[in-house]
Amino acid sequence: MTNKSVIQTDNAPAAIGTYSQAVKAGDTVYLSGQIPLDPETMEVVGGDIATSIRRVFDNLTAVCEASGGKLQDIVKLNIYLTDLGNFATVNEIMATYFHEPYPARAAIGVAALPKGVGVEMDAVMVLS
Repeated sequence: MTNKSVIQTDNAPAAIGTYSQAVKAGDTVYLSGQIPLDPETMEVVGGDIATSIRRVFDNLTAVCEASGGKLQDIVKLNIYLTDLGNFATVNEIMATYFHEPYPARAAIGVAALPKGVGVEMDAVMVLS
């Protein structure tokens, strides 16, 4: 018997490939990458990079909540940016979604992301 379960919520974008929104194994939840898709329309949100970053954090929040946790339960956050010049914007916006102690984090510059977006994030959450 396994203690692994798949997490799915309509409050975050549906998976657009062969993956789950998140997988819970014991008290740990592995959240798949979120891009700035509107969960209702499955379209990339319009606007600037700040709008995209907020949408990604909102999508991660929805998956955290569907998993029985909250954004603050994230222990590791990976941020993928097509332009590392947007790193300061990520920090500004992240400070409105998280409070100390902040999760461990990596920011990685990449050549491209799905659907041509500028930001994607995935995370590991531990439920308390």
